[in-house]
Amino acid sequence: MFGIGSTELLVILFIILLVFGSKKLPELAQGLGRGIREFKKATNDIQEELDINKPLPKNSSQTEDSTEETKKD
Repeated sequence: MFGIGSTELLVILFIILLVFGSKKLPELAQGLGRGIREFKKATNDIQEELDINKPLPKNSSQTEDSTEETKKD
């Protein structure tokens, strides 16, 4: 994970605890969670928009078959 070992991660978390205090940490975690959720939602929406606008591959045999079926009806 980014070249950070478990000891370094614990030191970073301890410093964060000292700076923000134990009462602010849940609020910070909730805000971070909301931010990540919104980011994922936005990227999924963009991906869906790009997939919707992508032209479908044209298969000439399928389009000819469908036009022949409509002419028969």
